[in-house]
Amino acid sequence: MQELFSTKNMFLTRALEKILADKEVKKAHHSQLRKACEVALEEIKAESEKLSTLPPIKSKTNFIEADKYFLPFELACQSKCPRIVITSLDCLQKLIAYGHLTGSAPDNTTPGKKLIDRIIETICGCFQGPQTDEGVQLQIIKALLTAVTSQHIEIHEGTVLQAVRTCYNIYLASKNLINQTTAKATLTQMLNVIFARMENQALQEAKQMERERHRQHSPVSQQEPESPGQRHTDTPGKSLLAEANGGPGHQGSKVEQGSPPYESPEPENGTDFCPAENEQTEADQATAAAQSKEKPFLPQESVATTGPAPGAKFSHILQKDAFLVFRSLCKLSMKPLSDGPPDPKSHELRSKVLSLQLLLSILQNAGPIFKTNEMFINAIKQYLCVALSKNGVSSVPEVFELSLSIFLTLLSNFKTHLKMQIEVFFKEIFLYILETSTSSYDHKWMVIQTLTRICADAQSVVDIYVNYDCDLNAANIFERLVNDLSKIAQGRGGHELGTTPLQELTLRKKGLECLVSILKCMVEWSKDQYVNPNSQTSLGQEKPSEQESNESKHPETINRYGSINSLDSTASSGIGSYSTQMSGTDNPEQFEVLKQQKEIIEQGIDLFNKKPKRGIQYLQEQGMLGTTPEDIAQFLHQEERLDSIQVGEFLGDNDRINKEVMYAYVDQMDFQGKDFVPALRMFLEGFRLPGEAQKIDRLMEKFAARYLECNQGQTLFASADTAYVLAYSIIMLTTDLHSPQVKNKMTKEQYIKMNRGINDSKDLPEEYLSAIYDEIAGKKISMKETKELTLKSNKQSVASEKQRRLLYNVEMEQMAKTAKALMEAVSHVQAPFTSATHLEHVRPMFKLAWTPFLAAFSVGLQDCDDTEVASLCLEGIRCAIRIACIFSIQLERDAYVQALARFTLLTASSGITEMKQKNIDTIKTLITVAHTDGNYLGNSWHEILKCISQLELAQLIGTGVKARYISGTVRGKEGFITSTKEQTSDEYLGLGGNVDRKQIASIQESIGETSSQSVVVAVDRIFTGSIRLDGNAIVDFVRWLCAVSMDELASPTHPRMFSLQKIVEISYYNMGRIRLQWSRIWEVIGDHFNKVGCNPNEDVAIFAVDSLRQLSMKFLEKGELANFRFQKDFLRPFEHIMKKNRSPTIRDMVVRCIAQMVNSQAGNIRSGWKNIFSVFHLAASDQDESIVELAFQTTGHIVTNVFEKHFPATIDSFQDAVKCLSEFACNASFPDTSMEAIRLIRHCAKYVSDRPQVNYTSDDMNVAPEDRVWVRGWFPILFELSCIINRCKLDVRTRGLTVMFEVMKTYGHTYEKHWWQDLFRIVFRIFDNMKLPEQQTEKAEWMTTTCNHALYAICDVFTQYFESLSDVLLDDILTQLYWCVQQDNEQLARSGTNCLENVVILNGEKFNAETWDKTCNCMLDIFKTTIPHMLLTWRPAGTEGDHVTQLDSDKQLNILTISWSAVHFVFPYAISPEAQEQRLFAALLIKCVVQLELIQTIDNIVFFPATSKKEDAENFAAAQRDALDADVHVDTQDQGMYRYLTSEQLFKLLDCLLESHRFAKAFNSNNEQRTALWKAGFKGKSKPNLLKQETSSLACGLRILFRMYMDQSRQDAWEEVQKRLLNVCSDAVAYFLTLTSESHREAWTNLLLLFLTKVLKISDDRFKAHASRYYPLLCEIMQFDLIPELRAVLRKFFLPASESLVCIPVWS
Repeated sequence: MQELFSTKNMFLTRALEKILADKEVKKAHHSQLRKACEVALEEIKAESEKLSTLPPIKSKTNFIEADKYFLPFELACQSKCPRIVITSLDCLQKLIAYGHLTGSAPDNTTPGKKLIDRIIETICGCFQGPQTDEGVQLQIIKALLTAVTSQHIEIHEGTVLQAVRTCYNIYLASKNLINQTTAKATLTQMLNVIFARMENQALQEAKQMERERHRQHSPVSQQEPESPGQRHTDTPGKSLLAEANGGPGHQGSKVEQGSPPYESPEPENGTDFCPAENEQTEADQATAAAQSKEKPFLPQESVATTGPAPGAKFSHILQKDAFLVFRSLCKLSMKPLSDGPPDPKSHELRSKVLSLQLLLSILQNAGPIFKTNEMFINAIKQYLCVALSKNGVSSVPEVFELSLSIFLTLLSNFKTHLKMQIEVFFKEIFLYILETSTSSYDHKWMVIQTLTRICADAQSVVDIYVNYDCDLNAANIFERLVNDLSKIAQGRGGHELGTTPLQELTLRKKGLECLVSILKCMVEWSKDQYVNPNSQTSLGQEKPSEQESNESKHPETINRYGSINSLDSTASSGIGSYSTQMSGTDNPEQFEVLKQQKEIIEQGIDLFNKKPKRGIQYLQEQGMLGTTPEDIAQFLHQEERLDSIQVGEFLGDNDRINKEVMYAYVDQMDFQGKDFVPALRMFLEGFRLPGEAQKIDRLMEKFAARYLECNQGQTLFASADTAYVLAYSIIMLTTDLHSPQVKNKMTKEQYIKMNRGINDSKDLPEEYLSAIYDEIAGKKISMKETKELTLKSNKQSVASEKQRRLLYNVEMEQMAKTAKALMEAVSHVQAPFTSATHLEHVRPMFKLAWTPFLAAFSVGLQDCDDTEVASLCLEGIRCAIRIACIFSIQLERDAYVQALARFTLLTASSGITEMKQKNIDTIKTLITVAHTDGNYLGNSWHEILKCISQLELAQLIGTGVKARYISGTVRGKEGFITSTKEQTSDEYLGLGGNVDRKQIASIQESIGETSSQSVVVAVDRIFTGSIRLDGNAIVDFVRWLCAVSMDELASPTHPRMFSLQKIVEISYYNMGRIRLQWSRIWEVIGDHFNKVGCNPNEDVAIFAVDSLRQLSMKFLEKGELANFRFQKDFLRPFEHIMKKNRSPTIRDMVVRCIAQMVNSQAGNIRSGWKNIFSVFHLAASDQDESIVELAFQTTGHIVTNVFEKHFPATIDSFQDAVKCLSEFACNASFPDTSMEAIRLIRHCAKYVSDRPQVNYTSDDMNVAPEDRVWVRGWFPILFELSCIINRCKLDVRTRGLTVMFEVMKTYGHTYEKHWWQDLFRIVFRIFDNMKLPEQQTEKAEWMTTTCNHALYAICDVFTQYFESLSDVLLDDILTQLYWCVQQDNEQLARSGTNCLENVVILNGEKFNAETWDKTCNCMLDIFKTTIPHMLLTWRPAGTEGDHVTQLDSDKQLNILTISWSAVHFVFPYAISPEAQEQRLFAALLIKCVVQLELIQTIDNIVFFPATSKKEDAENFAAAQRDALDADVHVDTQDQGMYRYLTSEQLFKLLDCLLESHRFAKAFNSNNEQRTALWKAGFKGKSKPNLLKQETSSLACGLRILFRMYMDQSRQDAWEEVQKRLLNVCSDAVAYFLTLTSESHREAWTNLLLLFLTKVLKISDDRFKAHASRYYPLLCEIMQFDLIPELRAVLRKFFLPASESLVCIPVWS
């Protein structure tokens, strides 16, 4: 306490003493000062004595003690003596600094103020303008800084302003540089403190409230802990609003709680004190402004709220301080500069610059209150933005630059509140400066610098698009920006600027930089949607590793605009605070719809500006404009983009609809309470009057009517006519006075005179007209300023730089005016601003702007060799490709990739000779794109891979490996005239012209860079990286790689295999993919190998096959699970190449490759066997021995060894194996191989038999599991054997047949019945007529050998497996036998009957009745069809009736066999009648043979083994014995099939035999016919006869009858038998008696013997019937010369016969 007191005393006394010691004080006019100092000193002395005796009293008084000593200092400051003033100021500063002087007591001289206000005023008063002493200036600055920043005193409102203003003035007025610098630094510090205090106070208060809230809700708070960050940012906003709404009443108390360090002022000071300069408080001003201005036009969507609500005051005095300072600075910055060129030393300019600098620093350091409090936001709108609209077009670079910086800060911190303002800035200032050709390089440069900053922030870029381009009422800022930047980047309009080439280049670079920035932002914005195949850094920026980036992504997506690298105010906004309310929600679909609507509206406006009616019609069609006149009128009022001339023309037109619209247009205006001229001005603001008098007439008429309607009874006008005439005259007057064409201007008197008598024949008052004249003379009637600007022509030709400057200054003036008007118009508008958050916006943005981007980059790469430009262009293209990729926008992506490809010069016709560094960089970029965006490239891979392919060629040339590729081709007039080597141009990269060694060297140097390590590695990385492409991308990649490879190989002379090698490589890399993807890849690659393997160039094909081999070996190593088909797909190209490529070398190679695979990978092969056998199958039919040999060896190895080990694995391909072997067997050129192949097939049967339980799968779902072994095992073997039989030469065929039946016999016991059916369907194909060879000889051979062999074999099998086969196969076998008999082949016919006999004899015991029926019927059919009736009816050619018989016989009996008739039809004219006859005879002969054979067969079947021959012999022997009189009884045992046949069946056979017998008898009796036939050459030397048939048929019949007659078991049939016997025997004997020829009779001997022997054996009781019947006939026989044996038997007959005959009469 004591010390404090002493320091204070020390300061005071020292200062006072120093003042008193100054010699100036001695002067008379300072007496007052002198006296005050002395009094003060005494008081201090007294006080210090008192203090030393008394104990220290704890009281506040000590601290405010110094206040009462202020008077001497005040007087000292007012003295004009610098020394005294300095001393006084210095002391005051120290007292304030140490807290001895607080000035908190009221000032007794001025009520309502505090002492401190007076103290500050005194300090400020020391500054007397520029002439003030420099030391004093410095002390003033020091004292004020202390006062403003001191903790101990509080100054507010006017006082703060005064302090700031004084420093400001010192800066401007002082000539001393140090003082200027100090003043400026002090100002900055003061402002920092003023604004920081305001923010801190709010923060403290928020914390306090938070604490109180916690105290009240403690239980809740434990459950819901809140992060400190949230509390920090959210609450200030809340508390401030709460206070603001509370109004001024609570102010004092609130402040006291919240901020102990600042003692609160009395309430009335807080609210009522008004500083001198700024009379109105903010709220008053805002309301006043709202009343004074007409409400600006607003679009309907954004509902305008003008000014803050009257209750929205400041919640703390500190806020008001800050506000006042801010507003003053804004006003200061708006002060106009003096005319003429700006002087950097002038006060005005320095003031402007300083005020802008200070504003910038305030904005850059703005805290949450400043950013969110409505008062500050409104201040920015009403003051700062308006100030900027003036300064933003300043021709002083420094001012312009500062304005731009301030704008940038506003954009990053306040954009949510300044939607309209930002639009004005862009539209009226930035873009205008960029677009106009007259603006200076500096201005353009600065604008572009600013844009670079804006374009670097993703949030800003997307926000601009969303808020302006997608807003129906806003300009398309993003689109215009990109277009303008693109023009600058292309270097268009540089020459107009009068810039140097260097300046133009820097501008171009900046333009490109902005474009690239925008694209980078778009990439950055949409990066979450991008998947990098190589998981490396994404384009926009370095990314952390995968995991980190994933973690960091989440918060960003939740609150995108809170991300660290985007500038946005909403990040810190409180809940419910102003900025959040202002921010709209982000819904991409909605914005897309808006954008479409906007495009329609813009299109409509464009049309309107050319043809109004067309535009209106279009908008109505699109549903964007109503159809009523009112709707159209409203559109004309509101849409500012309409051409005012066209609006005028449209309104003035005479059509009904135009008039209606015009009436509605005028009716929508309210002229109530307005004077006539202002009303007319208002009327003409929106359009330009048309030129035609009638149109003007109509408009004025309507205007007059409407004016009177609005102002009824309040005007001087008697009627509307008056108003109409007056309006017309005013229009004439404004034209007259303001048109440069009119030389003699109208005077006031003339004007008054002109309007005489217009008011219903009276005059209007003269003063009224005079006032009108004056007003018009002062200001012409014109359209709104905002409308005016759009009418200016932008393209005025500029003759010189000076003229350009002048023009530009005029334009700047105009711009400033427009911008200011617009700013003021929107200063009270609150338009919702949407902070974009969705990725999706980038798609429409890119679609909108991709063309200008591409134009800029293409032009940049095309015509500028600057490396920086090139790298910017390439980076831009890369970003653009990335965006197009992410959003899969194909057209755009392809366009950019093509552009890149074009600039690599690799595919260009001009060729690589012109390659520069930028082209090399382009190549690198292209490779990078391929590497990072591979997943999205789709068809663009084509361009990239084409370039990479050409790049390899360039590398070959660059490294001198293949200089031959640099062609000697010359381009002639008709395209290419190739050089001597006859090479087409495409092999070279089109290096036009003749190229000599020197040129080659220089070319190699220029493209040497292409083979640099980095390029080679990067290209490799594309191929090695292919494993990281996704499933669809890899297919695209492979597809285009194959396409490029085809192009490379297409060259007839120099095919290149670069891409083919790469295909092999990527196949290796990607083989590990999941099967699903791999099979899609291989579908493409396999198809490519198919084509390449058949390439006419053998080297290429060899490479392809070898590559396939390597790949296959690797693929097969992986093995395969059952039932998959991947190997089969993989190996298919081998098959295709083998099938299509006829080159022996390649075919040999394919077989070798496959052989190698089998030898090394047999264990892993599954479905691949199919292809392997398919290849061998193709090889098997080859004529080249080595190929067949190797293929067969391998096949043999597979069948003998591999099947042994891996039979289950190969089961699927078993059929193919057998088919392959059969193909070997059928190759006629190598008979040994054929036999061996059949042996192997036989070997295969063993496998099937050994492993019936193996799982034979089947593709056909209808095959029952138990049948699979048949379908997949047995059937293929037997089928292929049957094919061998059908296809091969005799020896092989016979072997095949043998093996086939061997297999059946060996393994048939395992076959099911229905298997046999299938099997015999194949077997019977051997007999199929249609398949038999055509030539007669071969056919005969076939029938005699193979059919014959098969027939016996079939019967063997049938017999062996009779049980299984009887019901299945019998019918078929009988049919087949019947068929054999039908063929005109004797051998086959005999075999047929033979086999029939065998089958029946071997199996007859097992036949059932039905089977016997079938068998008998078959024999009957054969009998019937083989009776050679033609023998009786044939006539030699030329005899009459011949033709008819021929036909009849044909009809009656199809004697000409099928094959014969086939020959007949094929060669109808080729065969001579003789030949035909011979053919016929041969066929007839066979029939005769068959008849004989059949008789024999029946005989054998019924009586076997007792054949008729044997029996005849026995009978003969017996007869001999009888003749010798030795009676020996012989009887055969009961054998043969007789006992199994029913009587009925026997009778059937009997009928056949007798029929045959009758036919033979008829023929033999027909001597004439026999002679005719014999003469015609039928049957050799003697005349033809059928003796054997005649006798044997009868003999057999008799044996059957007699056997039945003796058979006790058939008694029921005896009667029938007896009847038949009697008939047959009597006929026979009667016939015998008619015979004339000795030899004929001889032939009958055995028959008679048989007959008699059998009759003799009949029991006596039945004998009589016979005896009586035959007796007369036999008596006749005796006349012939009979052999002894016969006679002996006859005698035997006659003995009992005579007895019985003698007895007859007795009985009777």
